[in-house]
Amino acid sequence: MKSANLVCTGLFLLATAPVFAAGPATSEVVQRDVNQQERIEQGLQSGQLSTKEAGKLETQEKRIDRVEAHDLKDGKLSPGETAQINRMENRSSAQIYKDKHNAAHGNPESRSSERMQADVQRNVNQQQRIENGTRSGALSNREAGALERGQAHVDAREARAARNGHVSAAEQGGVQRSENRQSRKIYRKKHD
Repeated sequence: MKSANLVCTGLFLLATAPVFAAGPATSEVVQRDVNQQERIEQGLQSGQLSTKEAGKLETQEKRIDRVEAHDLKDGKLSPGETAQINRMENRSSAQIYKDKHNAAHGNPESRSSERMQADVQRNVNQQQRIENGTRSGALSNREAGALERGQAHVDAREARAARNGHVSAAEQGGVQRSENRQSRKIYRKKHD
């Protein structure tokens, strides 16, 4: 009887192995978003990134979030989808490194940079909340995908605001309204 149970258990594990090997969990993909946003914010704080450079990087993050949202519509990431997201994240990571180590510098104490820093820090917080929700099970992969679509919208607002290298108070207000809407969505989806 014990050997029959072991055989059944072994067959079950073999049958389900492809499901577990289908790629990293959604929380790992979202954690990489958190890491990229933190690197952008650190670059702004240190002056290694200008506001304009950070805006261009937010455009890349927007594209990644949109792909994640699209790929998670069905509630899972295939190995091909995971590979595509990883390639995009790798390109973004390389661009962050390149921008942080070029001759252009920002003034981290300027009002514009401080506004951008605050917006990017809020992105870090929002992405972390999504990651925590997927890790704890409060968010399904499908819900995380919908929230990534919202993050893409916020990233787009930030990129537009920093396009000319200066983020005005009015532009930051628009970004903050988008972030407030996204924050409410995250709360609702985590508590439904």
